[in-house]
Amino acid sequence: MDALLADLESQLPKVWGRQIYSIFIGGGTPSLFPGVEIERLLSGVRALLPLSPSVEITIEANPGAADVESFSEYRRAGVNRLSIGVQSFNDQQLKLIGRVHSGDEALSAVKMARQVGFENINIDLMFGLPEQTQRQALADLLQGIELGVEHLSWYQLTLEPNTHFGHTPPHTLPQDEEVWQMQQEGKKILSGAGLKQYEVSAYCRDSIECHHNLNYWHFGDYLGVGAGAHGKITDVATSTIERTTRSRSPERYLAEIEQQQSVHSESVEDEDVILEFMLNQLRLKDPFTQQQFEERSGRSWSVVEDKIKQASIDGLLEVEPESAEDIGSRGVRVKVSVHGENFLNDLLSLFS
Repeated sequence: MDALLADLESQLPKVWGRQIYSIFIGGGTPSLFPGVEIERLLSGVRALLPLSPSVEITIEANPGAADVESFSEYRRAGVNRLSIGVQSFNDQQLKLIGRVHSGDEALSAVKMARQVGFENINIDLMFGLPEQTQRQALADLLQGIELGVEHLSWYQLTLEPNTHFGHTPPHTLPQDEEVWQMQQEGKKILSGAGLKQYEVSAYCRDSIECHHNLNYWHFGDYLGVGAGAHGKITDVATSTIERTTRSRSPERYLAEIEQQQSVHSESVEDEDVILEFMLNQLRLKDPFTQQQFEERSGRSWSVVEDKIKQASIDGLLEVEPESAEDIGSRGVRVKVSVHGENFLNDLLSLFS
C-alpha cells in the first residue's frame, strides 16, 4: 500500500489541475485486501488529487474471496460499485476454466453485496466455455438477469497468450456456429429483460453504464498505479500521447518504487494512435464525431477520411453529417453498422 501511494504521488506532475472521475481497483483479486487498507488507499488518493463529487469507485471481487464484513468495509471506505467475477453459475464449467469458487458462492456474493447496500453491481459472465452447450450458456445468463444487477458484462472466452489456455487450448470448446448462436440468442434475452447494450460486451439497466470503461472506449486518459499497471496521458500542448507501464513482477515493482525509479513510458506513434482510437471507440454502440476524433487523438480527420469512406462503402460503418443541434457541429458522425458489429475485426483491420 505504501508503494501504491508513492507510485501515484510520483505521477502527479502529469495531471496537475485535472479531476478524477473514476477509480477502478482491479487486476487479480483486490477483494483479498482488508477493508482498512482499501480505506487507506482511497484516503490517500483524495489527499493527492481532486475527485469529482460523482466519482465512480469500483472494486473487483472474486466470489471465492467474498464476505459481508469486507463488503461492508469497502462501502464505508467509499467504494460505490462492485464488479463480481462470476464467469458462470455452473460448477462443471467453473472447474474446467480453473475457477476456485462455486455457483452457489457466486449467488451468495451478489446477495451479500445487496445486503450491505451496494446499488451498482456488475457481474462478469462468459460464454463459449469448454463443453458448454447453448442451453447452459443461456441458463447462466438468465440466472444473472434474475439477480437484478445494474450491469452485466457478457463476453466470449478468449484464449489469451501467456495464459494456461493460451499454451494448452482445451479440445472441447463449442464450434464457432454454436458460439454465434449463443451470442445472438443471448442478445435477445438481454434486450427483452431491459438491459441496454452500449458496448460489444457491456449491458446495463437504467443507463447505469460503467464510467471507467467508457473512459477507455472514448480514448480518455488514465493513470496506471501498481504492479503490471498501464496508463495513458495526453499532452494537449504537443498533441502527443504517452503510454506508461509498471513491472508485472510484484517484487520488482516494489524495488523500483523504493528506489524511486521512473515509470516506464513511450510515446504512441501516429499509426498506433489511430488504431487505438478505433479499437476502443468502435466497440461502442453510440456514434463518434469528426470533432471528437480530432480532439481525442490530436490528429487531423484527413488521416482517416479515406478509410472511413471505404468502411462505409463496405457496409461496416454508417456515416452521416452532424446535425445543426450538435454543439460545435462540424463534419460527420460515424457509427458501427450491424454488419460492422458482426465483423469488427475486419473493420478494425482497415485502420491497422
